[in-house]
Amino acid sequence: MTDVTTATVAPPRPTTLDTLESEGIHIIREAVGGARKPALLFSGGKDSVVVLHLAAKAFWPARVPVELLHVDTGHNFQEVLDFRDRTVERLGLRLQVASVQDYIDDGRLRERPDGTRNPLQTVPLLDAIAGHGYDVVLGGARRDEEKARAKERVVSLRDEFGQWDPRNQRPELWNLYNSRHLPGQHVRVFPLSNWTELDVWRYIEREGIELPGLYYAHEREVFQRDGMWLTPHHSVRVRETDTIETRVVRYRTVGDASCTGAVESSAATVDEVIAEVAATRITERGATRADDRLTEAAMEDRKKEGYF
Repeated sequence: MTDVTTATVAPPRPTTLDTLESEGIHIIREAVGGARKPALLFSGGKDSVVVLHLAAKAFWPARVPVELLHVDTGHNFQEVLDFRDRTVERLGLRLQVASVQDYIDDGRLRERPDGTRNPLQTVPLLDAIAGHGYDVVLGGARRDEEKARAKERVVSLRDEFGQWDPRNQRPELWNLYNSRHLPGQHVRVFPLSNWTELDVWRYIEREGIELPGLYYAHEREVFQRDGMWLTPHHSVRVRETDTIETRVVRYRTVGDASCTGAVESSAATVDEVIAEVAATRITERGATRADDRLTEAAMEDRKKEGYF
């Protein structure tokens, strides 16, 4: 009889994306499992799309057991809003929209002199969380985006006023997450905390995730202001000194048209975007978001008030 030795084949080691995906799904399951009424912040931007994709995987084949929440400033790109609505319909989910315009119309908020509405999102967001009774709110913020977000825990405790105190956060040793909170408080949970912009794009490529077309290079009318290429939009006052020209651009982030700039780019496919992002040394918010340039601590100040 011939002895046959069977070689032991080691299973393939998980890739970085495998590890990040597993961590994100674990965080979402932990957060939603301990929640009374969870919500997911969904704007149609790439990070919220990836969080929703992870949530769909986390609870497959069941429907995602969270409501979606979008704070609509009224200055969003229409292409992104259309994509948001198509995604919600495709997945059969419920979307709650908190409108900044409604708050301006009835006098609860006033327009800012600079025209941007991003800082005005805080009050509608907190009212929506309290009004709908959300106790756990999932978001797509990443630590690599901005220095204030680098201080953020995966599970971020917010007090009874919805405010964030960076000194009053829980340790997260050994991937143990504490989402317990007192009545009136809530927690924000960020499954993409440890992801980078490049990780997000590589995951989008691997999973074949659809995004709004603004993320890819296309011809667009733009004009330059404060070192950024802005798009003519009802929320942007075009001055006589502004020169409108057609350029091939794309958006690295898709916030308000009034404060989000495009970058000149020929990256029209996911592969080309990945190569472009791998070569850049400036985060997407640092390169294209005017609202983060208001002060040195603009983001941290807004977060302390209850912003994302």
